[in-house]
Amino acid sequence: MEQEQEKESNNKYIFPKWSNSIPKLIMLLVLGGLSSIVFVFWFWFSPKNLEVGYEPEQPIPYSHKLHVGELGIDCRYCHTNVEDVSHANIPSTDTCMNCHSVIKTDSEHIKKLKKSYDTGEPIPWVNVHMLPEYSYFNHSRHVNSGVGCVSCHGRIDQMEVVRQVESLSMSWCLECHREPAKNIRPLDKITDMEWVAEDPIALGENLIKEYHVNPKENCSTCHR
Repeated sequence: MEQEQEKESNNKYIFPKWSNSIPKLIMLLVLGGLSSIVFVFWFWFSPKNLEVGYEPEQPIPYSHKLHVGELGIDCRYCHTNVEDVSHANIPSTDTCMNCHSVIKTDSEHIKKLKKSYDTGEPIPWVNVHMLPEYSYFNHSRHVNSGVGCVSCHGRIDQMEVVRQVESLSMSWCLECHREPAKNIRPLDKITDMEWVAEDPIALGENLIKEYHVNPKENCSTCHR
């Protein structure tokens, strides 16, 4: 009799009891899916993964490891206006030909330089370090405030092919603006990529006062 009553009671329900857990399961799957999407966009689509390591092939190979690391050419010999204007210049063919008019003139790559020099047709160098058009960055302001080349570009003097080593993202910039001391060095060490201070934070704090460095964090500083 009891079995018949239980059977009759169960027949009152359209779905079995375990189906009550389906909404909870669906909710967990939805939350898990949304969390996965957020993680994918926040981590995998961040500049740290999309931009860092960018190493485009150039129309003419140029080894910074040779020219800067071994020959000791100062960054400012080629990038002549880094201390004076907001945008760092790509070296002109004239600069290259100052040396290569007599050095390795039989090289096929140097012949391309010579052709550009003779015709005035610029070489289509590929920009490696790029910022969005809505971001403003003053190169000379940072250089004259004691921010060395290595802080943003890494050990260029060790690179056969230039690559991006920092994300150049907004958060990366803000980290430096909030704690600039570790990236401030004497002005005569700006292009010295091997130089390391004994106590970079203490030195940086002193130089911040000497150079009157006051990094801004408001939006209009970089978005104009």
